[in-house]
Amino acid sequence: MRVLKFGGTSMGATPERLAQIARRVAEVRRQGYATVVVVSARGDSTDRLVEEALTAAAVPPPRELDQLLATGEARSAALLAMALDDMGVSALSLLGGQAGFEVSGAHADGRIARIDATKVRQALARGQVAVVAGFQGVNEAGDVITLGRGGSDTSAVALAVELDAECCEIYTDVDGIHSADPRLVPDAQPIPSVRNSVMAEMAYAGARVLHTRAVELAGRAGVDIRVRSAFNRRPGTVVVSDWKGTQMLESDDRVIAVAHDPDSARITMGAASSDAPPFGAEGFSLLAEASVTVDVVTRFTDRSGRHGWDFTVARKDVDAAMSVLTAFPCEVAVDARVAKVSVVGAGLLSDPRCAGRMLTALVASGIEPLSIAASQARISATVRDADCARAVSALHEEFLLGAVASPGVQTGAGAGAGTGAQGAVQAGENGRLGALAPTP
Repeated sequence: MRVLKFGGTSMGATPERLAQIARRVAEVRRQGYATVVVVSARGDSTDRLVEEALTAAAVPPPRELDQLLATGEARSAALLAMALDDMGVSALSLLGGQAGFEVSGAHADGRIARIDATKVRQALARGQVAVVAGFQGVNEAGDVITLGRGGSDTSAVALAVELDAECCEIYTDVDGIHSADPRLVPDAQPIPSVRNSVMAEMAYAGARVLHTRAVELAGRAGVDIRVRSAFNRRPGTVVVSDWKGTQMLESDDRVIAVAHDPDSARITMGAASSDAPPFGAEGFSLLAEASVTVDVVTRFTDRSGRHGWDFTVARKDVDAAMSVLTAFPCEVAVDARVAKVSVVGAGLLSDPRCAGRMLTALVASGIEPLSIAASQARISATVRDADCARAVSALHEEFLLGAVASPGVQTGAGAGAGTGAQGAVQAGENGRLGALAPTP
């Protein structure tokens, strides 16, 4: 069994690129594997669909926008099935609903409730390649629901789980996971293998090659993910399910990568006066009800004795957060000119030097940390967005991530099974599309 996922950039927008992907899939099938392929929309077609939606309506209805965006993946699946058939490899394209994806939740942010993969299994039993449109499913009413940014990754991992595959292979336009974004840090090192829990922290902290939900789902189900380049045969990165991994030695350097998120905003929520009663829980409860995720949370008291909270949200969630907090009895301010930089690894709080080294490196580079939060797997700081690139470089140098292959990395037999190695904390397939569009 092989479950392969091809992202939009790797699928490309030209006949030549489509044929290249088809040849790669055909090679796998001719080796005798039962083969399932999950695809994203080709090239920038999702961006163009969003632009078309905005020409039809200033604020497209969420249901109709999902109906429209899902056609990008449907087109990719049908074209790839045609290309395979032309090469003598029988293939069947399936929309998300046809492949059995039952999805609950809101439009553009659906969650997979269950998968009835009967049609996929029937295609495999006939010796066909099953080509599934990612990023989508249907709800109980039969309406199309898209899964949000990175949804095709999640579709592929969920199918791998349902079909009892040991691994899900993600083919993308980068060569794997790196110790930092190679566009910012030229000597960023490839990471042959990384534990699932660490990868989940990297993804949440801004590394966009893999979506957080896909990584978390794979970890819970014990499925490995292999990140590969669609354009070469280099060994990429294997994201190993935690229960399969080996523990890092006490002597190992605990930091293995630097991640950054340039799309953060900092919100300050302060009491109206110094004699106002303590508050906070109500505001955070309202944010949770509005599906706004908060990070890097700090409670403060200023010189006047006024207390409050400082935290970050995704920049796309600022409007939703403000609509909630402006009705709350407090003073609210937003700073959208911030970025979040993080060092990621394991056991970071067990080594008291990690946070100190991080802050010292930032200050020595003339960068002021605005706020900081720490856990065993991630230490994050907010900085001015203009300082983001310098901060990533400074931290990469401080933790010696460019000198040798990343410490603490598992380099066993599983690592060599991938094919790809470049730019893991890089925008990759899951780049930004704007406020309306989830990225497939």
